[in-house]
Amino acid sequence: MRLFIRCCLAAILALSLAACSLPRGAALMQEVVHEKKTDTPSFQVVEVTRAQLPNLAQWPGTSKSTHYHWPTKTRGPNSNTINAGDIVDLIIWDNNENSLLAGPGQKSTEMRGLTVSPSGAIFVPYLDEVVVSGMTPNDARRNIQTLLTEISPSAQVQLMLTAGTQNSVDLVTGVPSPGTYPLPNRNYSILSLISQGGGIDSSLRNPLVRLIRGSKMYNIRADKLFTEQSHNIVMHGGDKVMVREDDRYFTALGATGTEEIVYFDKENITAIEALSMLGGLSDSRANLKAVLVLREYSAKQTSTSPATPDLPYVVFTFDLRNADGLFAARNFQIQPGDTILATESAVNAVRALFGLIGSAFGLATSVSD
Repeated sequence: MRLFIRCCLAAILALSLAACSLPRGAALMQEVVHEKKTDTPSFQVVEVTRAQLPNLAQWPGTSKSTHYHWPTKTRGPNSNTINAGDIVDLIIWDNNENSLLAGPGQKSTEMRGLTVSPSGAIFVPYLDEVVVSGMTPNDARRNIQTLLTEISPSAQVQLMLTAGTQNSVDLVTGVPSPGTYPLPNRNYSILSLISQGGGIDSSLRNPLVRLIRGSKMYNIRADKLFTEQSHNIVMHGGDKVMVREDDRYFTALGATGTEEIVYFDKENITAIEALSMLGGLSDSRANLKAVLVLREYSAKQTSTSPATPDLPYVVFTFDLRNADGLFAARNFQIQPGDTILATESAVNAVRALFGLIGSAFGLATSVSD
């Protein structure tokens, strides 16, 4: 009898050790954050509560974050203006028999392909350099005609403008017909440009519109651009527009509905929304006390200030068993590159242990939560 008891105890001990090493779908919280208790932890653990949110909102974005901002909508004159690099064609009509402007027997002379110089001028015979930059084509025509009346009172001027690089925009990617498009007027909008390029390619996932204007870069999601009229900005000469997929993503691991790379489907995603995108948490496996968000900052973003993390590696913890934790998760912003880890409940290990004991000794034992 004693031998049997000893054998049972030895079997239970062996099964207990085996249960600790049973394969699991996710880590336990203690396994992830145990290092925080050391004297020199390599990462920071932050328990996210509603009281913590205002402070966390001041923390910088990660290196993978896309800054969404967009210029304000402006309007310009209905007619285009002439800029350096534009091409001007002049036709000068003069019915004077002894005209200096037209050849013998001719009523007009043509001067085509006049490039507006960096100083904003074109060369016109008998007038030398005439400044036209900043004028509308009609204003430039009237100015040249007025100057020519001192030479030939009957002269009339016809002016045609071909936009140069400063009076055209580049539609680079994400449309069926990319290319360089002249600005027909100063109220030419970005939606008109995209439409002229054939619209956004339907194969793009979560399209993002990027505008490069001088040394500045702006980003906006296409769905937001289409639905809010105030974002339909006027194009400036030299603008470059690219339509591309929003490549921001976060990863999901552990006791969630899925384990994969998940792309952002809107500009901002909260922790609760991210869990919904994953199909929620596994009812039988997840530890609601320990849903973790793992994030990495650059070393130069860290300091002892409350507005910055203490260490480059940060583990944010959420307790979804109470209202405070749920509201905190509803307002905590997920950043690109984050990893959401739903840890596994320790009860699962207990279930596994008793399952092994029951299998070995025929015990009909169950463990409730």
